[in-house]
Amino acid sequence: MDIIENMAKHNLNLGKYATKDVDAYRLNDEENDIRTPFFRDIDRILYALSYTRYMNKTQVFSFNENDHICKRMVHVQYVSKIARTIGRALNLNEDLIEAAALGHDLGHVPYGHVGEKILNEISLKYNEGFFNHNIQSVRNLMYVEDNGYGKNITIQVLDAIMCHNGELVMGKYQPKDKTLDEFLDEYKRSYTDKDVELIPMTIEGCVVRLSDLIAYIGKDVEDAIRLGIITEKDIPKNVISVLGNNNKEIVNTVILDVIKNSIDQDGEVRYIKLSDQVYDALNDLKDFNYKYIYAKANSKEAIENYKYMFNYLFETYINDLKNKNEDSTIYSLFLNSMNDEYKENSDARIVIDYIAGMTDDYFMNEYKRRKREK
Repeated sequence: MDIIENMAKHNLNLGKYATKDVDAYRLNDEENDIRTPFFRDIDRILYALSYTRYMNKTQVFSFNENDHICKRMVHVQYVSKIARTIGRALNLNEDLIEAAALGHDLGHVPYGHVGEKILNEISLKYNEGFFNHNIQSVRNLMYVEDNGYGKNITIQVLDAIMCHNGELVMGKYQPKDKTLDEFLDEYKRSYTDKDVELIPMTIEGCVVRLSDLIAYIGKDVEDAIRLGIITEKDIPKNVISVLGNNNKEIVNTVILDVIKNSIDQDGEVRYIKLSDQVYDALNDLKDFNYKYIYAKANSKEAIENYKYMFNYLFETYINDLKNKNEDSTIYSLFLNSMNDEYKENSDARIVIDYIAGMTDDYFMNEYKRRKREK
């Protein structure tokens, strides 16, 4: 048996518009091994340091003592499973899907979207452009991981990660052909243009984008009920009538709807599509979540406290770099291990990378420690 051929057998069953392994390409050429390219990307992401740090990063709710509330690590696994289910049913490349799903949130900062918003304000203040976790996820894999050398992930996976925005609900997800230069241009423009349109270059990337939404929208309702923020009776009746009244039913309904509506009359999958009824219900549920869950996940006092902590740590590390305080953890646990090319980044960019990579607990411990030292 030819091991390499055996590893690539799934290509024989891929649909006409699915991404084939032979089409994969990277920024830097490298020798192949027995693994297919997207399968190899899965391994590289799983062994990334930023992947390990998922385990203690907020999904929505911070500082709760309930061990059943979703953390970032569990969320990306949900996205991966949902996306692979859709991908297998539609004869798409599951390896590309899994790699993108597992890597899509590597750039998330401590305390979830609240922390991301604060770090964005700091980044703009220091002229480093907009900070978005999807762009930081790509940056981690291209320029930060492996001591600044990056993981050399395929462009198709990087693009799917960059374009994964699950906060934007769409009725139809149509991939957009893209060259390497166009991908790099979109990545770079994301730092200066907050409205740059990011559409996946592969149909697998479209699946991951929608699966991010499917994975969080019902689970956040489930977590909010568990924490007593809302009750089942609060969920809009029109949402329940279409999607169901719990996460299991919501996930099942949307997955089956996507599979049914994404196969065209020729039996091919050219796009990923929702029925109008499910699309409307998802929009209504998202609006409900924002009003009754996300707006209540953190008090105004807590948000102000986060802002103070982020700015305090940021300015502390900036001063450490300016004064070459090599006793600082930004040297001993981060910068000292980076290559010379990475060290050419601005002080502000280095601090953004360092803080963005922190887990919730590490961020809090660093803040408390540096406050005590002062």
